[in-house]
Amino acid sequence: MDKSKVAHPPGMHILDKLPAVIFEYTVFPDGNRNFTYLSPRCQEVLGLNREDLLRGAFPMKHFIYPRDGEAFLQSLGNSLATLNDWKWEGCIQHHDEIKWIEGVGVPTRMDDGRVAWSGIITDSTQRKELERHQRKEAEENIRKAETLFSQLFQNSPMAIVMLNDRGTVVKVNKGFEEMFGYSPEELSGRELNQFIVPEGLESEGNDLNTLITSYRVMRIETNRIRKDGKHLSVIIYGVPVHLNETTIGIFGVYVDITERKKVEEELKIRNTELDNFVYKVSHDLRAPLSSILGLVNLANLPGNDDNLKDYLPLVGQKVLQLDHFISDVLSHSKNLKLDVRTDFVDLRKIIRQTFTELNYLKGNDEIRKEVCVEGEDFYSDPWRIAEIFRNLISNAIPLIEIETYSTKEATEISFKDNGIGIDEENLEHIFEMFYRASEQSEGSGLGLYIVKNAVDKLGGVVMVNSQLGQGTSFKIVIPNQGQKKLISAGEV
Repeated sequence: MDKSKVAHPPGMHILDKLPAVIFEYTVFPDGNRNFTYLSPRCQEVLGLNREDLLRGAFPMKHFIYPRDGEAFLQSLGNSLATLNDWKWEGCIQHHDEIKWIEGVGVPTRMDDGRVAWSGIITDSTQRKELERHQRKEAEENIRKAETLFSQLFQNSPMAIVMLNDRGTVVKVNKGFEEMFGYSPEELSGRELNQFIVPEGLESEGNDLNTLITSYRVMRIETNRIRKDGKHLSVIIYGVPVHLNETTIGIFGVYVDITERKKVEEELKIRNTELDNFVYKVSHDLRAPLSSILGLVNLANLPGNDDNLKDYLPLVGQKVLQLDHFISDVLSHSKNLKLDVRTDFVDLRKIIRQTFTELNYLKGNDEIRKEVCVEGEDFYSDPWRIAEIFRNLISNAIPLIEIETYSTKEATEISFKDNGIGIDEENLEHIFEMFYRASEQSEGSGLGLYIVKNAVDKLGGVVMVNSQLGQGTSFKIVIPNQGQKKLISAGEV
């Protein structure tokens, strides 16, 4: 039987004009199978020779791309066994050309035992290429989005942690590692609160997770703790991640405000000091001026036969007191504003000049001094070092012992006097602004405050020990900046 001459309804010729292949595929009772009809556009649409296929010269599986052959046979076998519609999509290959095709067919069992599928095969190459291009473009967009997110996450200067819906750590960025000192391996899969929430704030940490998972974006200013035990002041932003109205994770963003809080605390202290400063300055400036004005009024009283020259030492004393106070105020202001300048510090010269400049002080002629300067060359801020000695010496009588010893790392200054001393109750307050330890103190109350601030500016420490009736000793340690000075000068 010539299968190419099987009669078909006239309407089939209309279908032959479609940009597709109309087919009939038959499985015969003896097991043979082949196309029994193919529309004329087979060669045009599929690139396969219609006559060759109808003659059975090449079985269909011969043209199926090897990767798709098993799926083709399985789909046809399932349709044959169940007489359900056949549908398959895959690639065919003829010579060097590969095409995507999509076929659908409806099986019919004939009275003579044949099963014939009538259907249509279309070239889906362009659609698959478009899908592949769109998929590739979508995958590229996804990769770009993932890259952007990953770089934003990792390179953000803020500390960021990603938690899952159970509140355990999925991922942390470099900023989080640097801020808290924990590696991703230490935190992954663990409960974050047990690492960074300080003792006493555990309930706060749990409440935050509850708030975030209830769809609320939150912001809180609180404290957290580093791996090394250091406490940090932080602002925490909690952002829930939703999918289909369900929280699937949490982003925690931490901003370190420790330095800002320190500045705020420092500002509060400075504001308090400013209030005290204004009050004390107005009082201490007016007191000597009022005394001088009183002497002037006394001298102008009718009938006053006092020797006016006797008033001059009293006026001079008040002027010196006023001058000393103004000098301390200016010194304090300069210490706050002036940048630290590193240069060679001639300790012997500074000590000698300080004693000379303080000759006017009461009891200066009774001062006995013992000075010992030893060690390496000392580099620091000469002006601040001079201020430290000026204020220590002006508060010490009558015996003063000064020892300095410099190494390449630091200079240690030991300062002792045998004055009236300071009781233990007052000792902790002596570095406060305008504090006077005793009624006998005639200074401005700024001297030791200036000493402490100058030492702090130089990165040093100051310690004090005193006993009533036995005198006071100070120990000051200041870094030696000699090596830094040599490096900056290019000599190392």
